[in-house]
Amino acid sequence: MMVLIDTHTHLDGFARAGTLDAVLARAREAGVTKMISIGTESDDWALLRDLASAHPDVVHYSVGLHPCCVRENWADEVAQIEAFWSGAKKPVALGECGLDRFHLPKDDAAKAEQVFAWQKAAFEVQLGIARRLGCPLVVHSRGAFAESVAMIDASGVDWTKVVFHCFSEGPEEMGELMKRGAYGSVTGVVTYKNAENIREAAKLQGLERLMLETDAPYLTPVPHRGKPNEPAFMRHTAEYAAALLGVGLNELAEASSKTARSFFGI
Repeated sequence: MMVLIDTHTHLDGFARAGTLDAVLARAREAGVTKMISIGTESDDWALLRDLASAHPDVVHYSVGLHPCCVRENWADEVAQIEAFWSGAKKPVALGECGLDRFHLPKDDAAKAEQVFAWQKAAFEVQLGIARRLGCPLVVHSRGAFAESVAMIDASGVDWTKVVFHCFSEGPEEMGELMKRGAYGSVTGVVTYKNAENIREAAKLQGLERLMLETDAPYLTPVPHRGKPNEPAFMRHTAEYAAALLGVGLNELAEASSKTARSFFGI
């Protein structure tokens, strides 16, 4: 049976809406039999741990403070992260964390500068935790690729345990990750007409290092673009990526799942 692994999804919204069982059933029907629900702030970490405990063969989770969730109290939130690795149901990665210039305040330069400084400080501390734990690291980088790379370079984190989720740069940036041993994961954006740079980057990385994700409920692939995304729709991204890389769907599923299992230890 074909197995696809959604390496980056956000199940907390489905759980709170009471639709998670239906979402998981549709994913299973589409061949998406494992998924990693990604932490973004302290309000969702315990919920994600509980979901992983309730669906142990299907759902795994991560814990991290998303740059767009970094506020003045970021240190209090980040201080809670490491304890999750002491529990019975451990995260499979730290993240998502990183830098995001795109969502900074547009009409207040001083506020934007302050928020970005908090982001960098929160990322630096989370990098230190990831280095100590030796765990996989899920990076969110938007409008700040070079700065994110520089901070990881300086941190001493093992680059082979780093994935830039929703990779949205081009071949040059993918090359920077590859020479360090890191990964860039592919979302439904690869199916969009204006995403030629992402397609070229995916081809450069190749089949053997491919990981797929939905980032649900965001970034819905064609033909469902415009609707809320969900793990089942990763089947469309997988079919598109298989055609892009010139392989059959089963071969792509086998290769991407093997990489995901090895990277996240699942």
